[in-house]
Amino acid sequence: MPEGTAQVADAGTAIAFLQELIAAQAGGEAQVQKVIADRLAAAGCSVTTHDYDPGAVPVIGEFAQDGARNETHRTAVVGTLPGDDSLPSLLMFAHPDGEPVAGNDTWTHDPFAGEVDGGRIYGWGIADDLAGCAAAVLAIEKAAASGKPLGRAVFASTPSKRYARGVAALLHDGLTADAALYLHPAESGEGMREIKALASGHLEFTVTVKGRQPDTTEPGHTAFSHLAENPIDKAILLRDALMALAAERAERVRHPLIEAVVGRATNLHISRMQCGELRKFGRIVETCVMGGAVSFPPSQTYREVQAEIEAAVAKAAAADPWLKDNPPVVEWITGVTGAEVPDDHPLYVTAAGAVSAVTGEAPFVNAMHTSSDIRNPAVEAGIPCVGLGCLSGDLSQNDRHDEWVDEADFLRMVDVTARIVADWCGGAWKTPE
Repeated sequence: MPEGTAQVADAGTAIAFLQELIAAQAGGEAQVQKVIADRLAAAGCSVTTHDYDPGAVPVIGEFAQDGARNETHRTAVVGTLPGDDSLPSLLMFAHPDGEPVAGNDTWTHDPFAGEVDGGRIYGWGIADDLAGCAAAVLAIEKAAASGKPLGRAVFASTPSKRYARGVAALLHDGLTADAALYLHPAESGEGMREIKALASGHLEFTVTVKGRQPDTTEPGHTAFSHLAENPIDKAILLRDALMALAAERAERVRHPLIEAVVGRATNLHISRMQCGELRKFGRIVETCVMGGAVSFPPSQTYREVQAEIEAAVAKAAAADPWLKDNPPVVEWITGVTGAEVPDDHPLYVTAAGAVSAVTGEAPFVNAMHTSSDIRNPAVEAGIPCVGLGCLSGDLSQNDRHDEWVDEADFLRMVDVTARIVADWCGGAWKTPE
């Protein structure tokens, strides 16, 4: 940490609470939620629980096939610290649900002890997203103890994984605020030096192409290949059409922040192709399925991008004698629309000021955080939202072991979060009249 920057008033208390959440993780999500609810209540919050069905949430900017959805009822915990209605309100959210515990025998640290070793704190789900939950609760506690006039501060501990849609459920149920803050560590390597103020949209899809085997009873098709309609050839034709669309979109769809990092604001690729098994190479298969994905800036909705891809596939199919009469089928697997908070928005200015005050460094926007949950308040309820989080790595969701957050950066995250609550809810960002 740069010399002279802010320090957590009680680092031991902050780390101990994070360790308590890690230990609770061994008992499952409900136990984590109980620890959070009890702590919020002790801080003076009114605490409510919300049972909901993820499949019944009327989301606007997201969809998922049934196989990708969370089919069980979930519970969100909301702690509200009352405040002055004339001052700005803030909604903080993070998710308490981690990956199902498996493979922890490969860990070199106890997954549920919160061991501190070499400047890192280790634990199952610590980076995904117990550190975010801890930072929010600790910020609420500091706000409650300050005695200063503040607007309403809310922390929503909302299930998120596997399309649990916790924050969306609360937003559609009427939870609101003037701004929102998503607290979640990331593996970008930048930690508290970055603010997530831009989330691209993302779509995943398949295209199924039907072929025709040659009219023969012979077990081998090679000599008859010219009499068949090979679905692999047709799939490649469609893939070429989609790559042409990708190139055209790269010229037409622009976003300077994303382009500054990777040279283009939108991308489309075909990453999988499945056409039978790797055997019996003398036979023509009857179908070929290719899978792909597309990223796109917040200026486009997922429905607009879907329409472009479907039109490109239909145009290519119409120009082919076989595909014209046997059209390919495009199936949408998952999709989200992105969101953005510009760097002159009061919320971004407040967050950037807090980061600078605590770390001694001016933050920058992470423009490559595709599908981030910062989109949820904006897309579902029109609430501006930014995200931030400490350094982390080896997330269990990536099949890694010894998941960790950086100890010093976690403490900076706690300080920054508390300062954002104080400055935003205290109205410090407002221009004097």
